[in-house]
Amino acid sequence: MKTDIHIIGAGLAGTEAAWAAANAGCQVILHEMRPVRKTEAHQTDGLAELVCSNSFRSDDALNNAVGLLHEEMRRCGSIIMEAAKHHRVPAGGALAVDREGFSQAVTAAIEKHPNIKIEREEIVGLPPADWNNVIVATGPLTSPDLSAAILELTGEKNLAFFDAIAPIIQHDSIDMNKAWFQSRYDKGDGADYINCPMNEDQYNAFLDALASAPKTQFKQWEKDTPYFEGCLPIEVMAERGRETLRWGPMKPVGLTNPHNPDVKPHAIVQLRQDNKLATLYNMVGFQTKLTYGAQQEVFRQIPGLEKAEFARLGGIHRNTFLNSPVLLNETLQLHADPRLRFAGQITGVEGYVESAACGLLCGLFAAAQAIGISYNPPPKTTAMGSLLNHITGGHLAGKNTFQPMNINFGLMPTAETPYYDEDGNRLRGKNKTRARRQIITRRALKDIDSWQAK
Repeated sequence: MKTDIHIIGAGLAGTEAAWAAANAGCQVILHEMRPVRKTEAHQTDGLAELVCSNSFRSDDALNNAVGLLHEEMRRCGSIIMEAAKHHRVPAGGALAVDREGFSQAVTAAIEKHPNIKIEREEIVGLPPADWNNVIVATGPLTSPDLSAAILELTGEKNLAFFDAIAPIIQHDSIDMNKAWFQSRYDKGDGADYINCPMNEDQYNAFLDALASAPKTQFKQWEKDTPYFEGCLPIEVMAERGRETLRWGPMKPVGLTNPHNPDVKPHAIVQLRQDNKLATLYNMVGFQTKLTYGAQQEVFRQIPGLEKAEFARLGGIHRNTFLNSPVLLNETLQLHADPRLRFAGQITGVEGYVESAACGLLCGLFAAAQAIGISYNPPPKTTAMGSLLNHITGGHLAGKNTFQPMNINFGLMPTAETPYYDEDGNRLRGKNKTRARRQIITRRALKDIDSWQAK
């Protein structure tokens, strides 16, 4: 049986996919356009080059969703985690690496693998018709020709060129003694949004904080990217006048605060459900280029969000990604052409390890197809399974609101939290949250091991 798998793109997702498929016994051809064609972001010709930070974020597998994803990937034979282990640099509880040594280690391992062949060439347009098992892992800087070909194939109007994202908040961190559920004018189910009210003084203080807060700066290659008028950063809207937000995303009409029904709010911040589990809510209209620290400080001034836990902070950047919940199946195959799979940032996962994890799964799925065996996705109780579920169906598909997402506990089914610790002390606040997360992580590691053993 012919088992060639073609992988386009040799970043974190592409190299992880190649490693997984090759270790499964398949012959892999890995296509990388550098140095034949350069990008605005890459500095070298090495595989798995880290173009931004050198950090893979928290390595705490017991208390942090990113750390849990690290550990799941290690147990699945990740080349990215193996290279990171050997090129780790001091970073407290985070996993950070020497970026040059890391890329060189991944490149050397891929080059030495007997089942992998590297082709330095650009794949222009769709892959040739005789490639019947293809993984596209071209990242956010997918070439214009390939983007145009995918658009024509899928019938999409665009590949979601998205320049702004709003913060997402853990539902259980919102103070519902101040906020309430209600749709404007009670439309839909009548309770589709969480509403956070502001009086006039709170609103004016919020505007002043927005104006004075530090903002991120575009990278050199992003500076020519214009704002979309329909997706302006909230601080840019605020610059257009002090009433702009009150008659934009923060308009107070059509809503009544049940906690204080006789007083009409001066402005209202709305949060919309972001996943089927209803554990995550995004801040409607709050796309922003405030720095991460400023976002947490300024947005926690909003009544009801004083103790908000952010599953993802907002940002502004040029990106390319598929409307994956509509276009891809649960093994990352394109509905319009099942010989094509997609992996990494182009699928709507955000972050280094998330992209690599997506590539790892994609490589396993492609290898199973090549060998002729069935291979089920990992359980949704695991970090990898929940991330895959989010991009292929866990998000509210068809709502045209799909956005890039990091791994976080909000993507995973919750767990019942014990009332007392092992010493009989009642669990409260952060201790209760920590206990619940540890139950989730232990369950995830048990389930990933069971999945691996099948």
